[in-house]
Amino acid sequence: MRYAFRLAELLGHTPDRKKRPGTIKSIVEYTGLDRHQVAALLKNEAKYIPLEALSRLCDYLIEHGHARADELPGALFAVTPENFWELLARRSRLELCVGVRKPPEDDSADTAWIVASDNVLAGEVLNGVSTLGGTAKAMKKVSGKDIPHIEHLRQTLVWSPGTMAVEQVHARARDVYEEFGEIAGDKALVCLGSVKSNPTVELVLGEAFGCEPFVSQDNVAKATDRSLPFFLRFRDRDPQPPACSAGMQLSKAEKVTEPGLYYEQADGTWTFAGGATAGKDAALVFYIFRESLGRLDMVLSGFSGRATRLLARTLAHRAEDFWPPVFHQDYLQVGAYIVTYEPSETVDESSDILSTDLMANATVIPLPVEALARRLGKANA
Repeated sequence: MRYAFRLAELLGHTPDRKKRPGTIKSIVEYTGLDRHQVAALLKNEAKYIPLEALSRLCDYLIEHGHARADELPGALFAVTPENFWELLARRSRLELCVGVRKPPEDDSADTAWIVASDNVLAGEVLNGVSTLGGTAKAMKKVSGKDIPHIEHLRQTLVWSPGTMAVEQVHARARDVYEEFGEIAGDKALVCLGSVKSNPTVELVLGEAFGCEPFVSQDNVAKATDRSLPFFLRFRDRDPQPPACSAGMQLSKAEKVTEPGLYYEQADGTWTFAGGATAGKDAALVFYIFRESLGRLDMVLSGFSGRATRLLARTLAHRAEDFWPPVFHQDYLQVGAYIVTYEPSETVDESSDILSTDLMANATVIPLPVEALARRLGKANA
């Protein structure tokens, strides 16, 4: 069992330099601890902490109203998750965010709907979190301890692109994302769907990779200049909102015509994973866990509705393929995976439109550490 140090979470301290309210200076002045030691503790980088330093930090937290005496020092420590579903289940709060659509001619929200595939995926997330992927009873029997569970569950809805005016779509997504960020304590935001249906996905990815959301990067000089190591190429008939994570071409020099998901290899070349090609679907699983903050942001996205339902099945039966995280840096743990699907020879694709238990040959591809490190190191410096 490994523990994480939760000082940053208790203080509401953010790694974004623009938003730091002098936290380190305040702690140093009160406790007399070394500035570098305090910075390491906030990032959960410290290898050990002397009891004297722990005592001073507890005094600081009590004095400034960040914790009660009867909660300390226990509140400063959290158990590090050991699998994909436990990563979610150990958050005290889980928020599922889904895109909503409606007929363009209808001004009311009464006829708005959630796409069936997104609903199937949401159900599988709830099932996985509540049962730890079907292992909860066995874990409790072996350990004799209560299994981790979500204390607060919330679902939020955002307008899908093309449903409302662009300003309304972006404003609603920002409201949801910013409200989540202001909530204190262990928390997870799981965004279901691609940027085509859920604009909050764009905010999660833009924040993770340190770039401006809702701004196209189609005109970068070369694909390696893109802020993200993966890319969704829209279909010609899709809504095509400007996005850092999606567009119509990889770069000025690399004009791709095949709709679907692309990702960067370790050597900087880009590969087509699948999408609109008949019988070849693709999905994305991305999460960024800021351990010292107890904050988890996740995107679960299929390029098509069928890929989304296939992803739900993959999470149900192969969640271990999305663990451990691909990239580690200080307080960050990042999982980034492309899942490709090719149909099983026994499947009749013409009859699977309502099937929630599709069969396909799934290949889970972790994104290369090199492709992530080139971007995440700069974005979170």
